[in-house]
Amino acid sequence: MNYFLLKSEPESYSIDDFAKDKVTIWTGIRNYRARNVIRDEMKPGDLFFFYHSMSKEAGIVGMGKIVENNLPDKTAKDKPNPWFAPKVKFVKKFRRTVTLDEIKQDKRLKNMILLKISRLSVQPVSKKEAEIILKLI
Repeated sequence: MNYFLLKSEPESYSIDDFAKDKVTIWTGIRNYRARNVIRDEMKPGDLFFFYHSMSKEAGIVGMGKIVENNLPDKTAKDKPNPWFAPKVKFVKKFRRTVTLDEIKQDKRLKNMILLKISRLSVQPVSKKEAEIILKLI
């Protein structure tokens, strides 16, 4: 099993929206590196951290699971470039946010892609990083 981090602005799609929907297709990814992560690395059964970006308290707020992958993203308008979307299922909302500041301060997480390529909306998380984050909750 692999781990990922998927970002969403809470005003666009929050963890509460996800909890209410239970299952959704994660559309709108228009970064080639993020697209390649979806296409090449995500598999059904993988878990992801739901990250609220561009919010008062940016950070990891919950967890989801990849149900299906490499579905065509129907929101994509530039047809020559294929864009993909995973179908995802709500797993849980964390009792507290693991904030970006906490992640930055934890030396064990210093190599997270989140801290190196902060604008990447879909990114892998190592198993070791995932275990550390889960202990912070």
